[in-house]
Amino acid sequence: MDAHGHGPLAGFTIGVTAARRAGELGALLRHRGGAVVHAPALRIVPPAEDTDLLAATRELIDRVPDAVVATTAVGLRGWIGAAGGWGHGEELLSCLRGAELLARGPGAEGALRAAGLTEAWSPGSASMAGVLDRLLGEGVEGRRIAVQLHGEPPPGFVEALRAGGAEVVVVSVHRWMPPEDLVPVDRLIDAAVARAVDAVTFTSAPAAASLLSRADERGRLPELLAALRHDVLAACVGPVTAQPLRARGIDTVQPDRFRLGPLVQALCTELPRRARTLPVAGRRVEIRGHAVLVDGELRPVPPAGMALLRALTRRPGWVVSRADLLRALPGSGRDEHAVETAMARLRAALGAPELIHTVVKRGYRLALDPSAGSRYAEA
Repeated sequence: MDAHGHGPLAGFTIGVTAARRAGELGALLRHRGGAVVHAPALRIVPPAEDTDLLAATRELIDRVPDAVVATTAVGLRGWIGAAGGWGHGEELLSCLRGAELLARGPGAEGALRAAGLTEAWSPGSASMAGVLDRLLGEGVEGRRIAVQLHGEPPPGFVEALRAGGAEVVVVSVHRWMPPEDLVPVDRLIDAAVARAVDAVTFTSAPAAASLLSRADERGRLPELLAALRHDVLAACVGPVTAQPLRARGIDTVQPDRFRLGPLVQALCTELPRRARTLPVAGRRVEIRGHAVLVDGELRPVPPAGMALLRALTRRPGWVVSRADLLRALPGSGRDEHAVETAMARLRAALGAPELIHTVVKRGYRLALDPSAGSRYAEA
């Protein structure tokens, strides 16, 4: 918090597309002053309810694979627990004991040992690339390999094994599917298109792909892409998550460490940097998403007022006609009285009516400080 008691994200609205850990991410954003719009772009199928997981489990029990790759601790535990609930717990453990077990990293290794199993190998780097190199180095021609996944496989992993001649059984635990309730996602898409959110966060590639897919289904994909390319910040937890967006020509912000805390910190740095700051009537005015900082004091502004303010700041200090301001108002119709009403509310929200001058019979202008005029004249 700064001296005025608001956080670095005060005045900004951030969309959260995560299903898992959405509460934690939302709390971190709110703690730093941000407003949060939660719209899970995916839902996670609980392992015990996943008929595809049951089918894959039975397939492996009936025909034990040559090797099993355990990629995550939570996924492996969920798989074994679900099998127990189906009455196949001991059969699955027996199947795993009969295969060469490869653990992607310490977490998966620990989960195997907790289940009474012993891994044959684990890479020092905890990377799927290391596991793939190991398998291909051993030779996979004619081998049957089960790959336990938590979400989506890394790009090219399964394809490389199959290209090497392996039969691959994908065991997806906690599979992601489109949300049952699409209303929040649709609202987030509409808000992004209307620039009513300042950023959208993504913590998985499937969530990013799902949001784009839903926008395409609704015929709003071109508008959403335009918003994300130019006005709405796309913040991703890492480069894998960003791939569906980058494939569409969308630049993303990513933290150095692929965790929620650093993701929030990246937003705390980037969003204030994007805010427009102007010297107006002897005051420092910083225009954020749904609020304005006037000499550091946070002043929430209604949507109509923000629309007028943004129109005035496109050419600071210049007169903007009532007709142009009317066109900037959302759903205002043809009555110029709507401009006067919205302007009165904007001045009241700013708490400093002198920031905006009325130019009789012409329109309104920001009272830009004279010394700043030349700097902003062509803005």
